[in-house]
Amino acid sequence: MTRLLRLAHAVVRRVGEVSRRQLAGLVIGLLVATGVAIASAAGQAAVATCLLALMLAAVLAGVVHLSRRLARVNRSNQETVRELRGAIDQLQRRVIAAVEKERLAAGDRHQELTEVMARAERLTGRGAELLLREQSREIEAMFQLFRAVSPRAPMPAGGGLHPRDLLGLVHIARERRPDLTVALGCGASTVWLGYALAVCGGRLVAVDHDEDRVVRVRARLAEHGLTTVEVRHVPLAELVVDGRTVDWYDVDALDGLADIDLLLVDGTLTPAAADPLAPALHVLGRRLTPAAVVVVDDEPARVAPRQGGGFGLTTRRRLAGRWTALTHPRPAASTIG
Repeated sequence: MTRLLRLAHAVVRRVGEVSRRQLAGLVIGLLVATGVAIASAAGQAAVATCLLALMLAAVLAGVVHLSRRLARVNRSNQETVRELRGAIDQLQRRVIAAVEKERLAAGDRHQELTEVMARAERLTGRGAELLLREQSREIEAMFQLFRAVSPRAPMPAGGGLHPRDLLGLVHIARERRPDLTVALGCGASTVWLGYALAVCGGRLVAVDHDEDRVVRVRARLAEHGLTTVEVRHVPLAELVVDGRTVDWYDVDALDGLADIDLLLVDGTLTPAAADPLAPALHVLGRRLTPAAVVVVDDEPARVAPRQGGGFGLTTRRRLAGRWTALTHPRPAASTIG
């Protein structure tokens, strides 16, 4: 009795888990089986056989339906598997691409770090030694400048000129003691040259095309009481030199400048900066005295023999800083600093 109750309980639990369609099929099957049993008991063999045939047909139909449903489930599972594989492959490619990108970025950062460390090593090694040596030279030049010049007001900053550059100009001015010095371009060097030339009573004429710079330099000269220094504002005009046209100072505004003993050509302040010496000598070369000196930036001076040869300026001399002095042939002078 207990076993029957357990069996009935299990059947009821299973029946509660089936769907309505399955429950309907189960009920119909029970009714048909009941009909077969009743027909057999009543001696109706034909009816029982028909009911059995109907039950068999229903069972076959159920098997076919189940088979088709299983096939659909299988196809759905295969499609899901394919989609899952595609998603996994795509995710794998993205992960590989991200890893490769990070690897390349890490390589670039490693290279940058290596370069920074190499630069730091150079600075702390030979580079630092050279830097300290250069700074020492500039400090020494500054001390020499203030021993040579006693300013009456705060001196202007050198701008593009370092103390050694200024020292070279002051030294050549004190050494040559020129009567007339013409500087193409004005700035801090004009004040320093003004002091150096005031000792020997020389005259300094600075020429510049920048009107604002001319005003500033004139104000500086007034502060220092250098009233004998003349600063001219000369606008630019076209000038033909060796068959090519360049922008240079208006030649008419330079009338009256003759017997020049010292000519300063500062390529950073003058027009035609790519080749500032050629137009300067083209216009002022014939106004130089036989013992004149032309002081020019070191870079333009590399082609100076060709440019100055027509005026006999074939002797070159390195000055302190960035300058080279061009003169007529004479016994070699000692090189400064």
